[in-house]
Amino acid sequence: MLKVIVLGSGCPNCKKLEQLCYDVAAENNLDMHLEKITDFNKFADYGIMFTPGLVINGEVMSSGKIPTKSTLMHWMIEGNKE
Repeated sequence: MLKVIVLGSGCPNCKKLEQLCYDVAAENNLDMHLEKITDFNKFADYGIMFTPGLVINGEVMSSGKIPTKSTLMHWMIEGNKE
C-alpha cells in the first residue's frame, strides 16, 4: 500500500495537493493511505521548512510547492511498486 503524507497548515495549496493525491490514486487504481499532518512541530521531523510538503513511503518528495500532476503520478506509481 502506498503511504502518502501531506504536511501543511490547511492553506489552499495544501488542500490542493491533498486533492491531487486522491485524484492521481483514483485515476491510476492505486491503493493509497493518505495522512494529513497539520502540526508545525512535526514538519521538522521530515525536514519540511516550507509547505505544502509531500512524503511518499517515508521519502520527502517535495517541499514548498505543488508538483505537476504528471510528476506526482510518476512518484506515486513508482512508490506503489515498492
